[in-house]
Amino acid sequence: MSNIPKDLRYTKTHEWAKKENGKIRVGITDHAQHEITDVVHVELPQVGKSVEKGASACVIESVKSAFDIYSPVSGKIAQVNDTVTNSPELVNSSPYEQGYLFVIEPSKPEEFEQLLSGEDYEQTVKNQ
Repeated sequence: MSNIPKDLRYTKTHEWAKKENGKIRVGITDHAQHEITDVVHVELPQVGKSVEKGASACVIESVKSAFDIYSPVSGKIAQVNDTVTNSPELVNSSPYEQGYLFVIEPSKPEEFEQLLSGEDYEQTVKNQ
């Protein structure tokens, strides 16, 4: 079974979200990085860009294909993880730490509470 930290929130499209100092850190789950396989390129969003919950926020390319990564909440991109631009393999080797993608300043903080719990996400993965 994939590594699913219980302290994070999740989307059905396999993004994780972590609340930190009023902002939301976002990446893809361990399950997603296994499905995507070897990440070769990450196209991050622009800092300051507005994103809507459920809309494409960035793109990850692997040896298989390109995958849209969706924003788990609405808001503005506050920070991006430039490290994954130069070392995209971090998305595979450290999806919850060094391989995170971006940080959002949420415009609707209540959307975070609507995301899946670790247990609910685990069920989603099992049912796919």
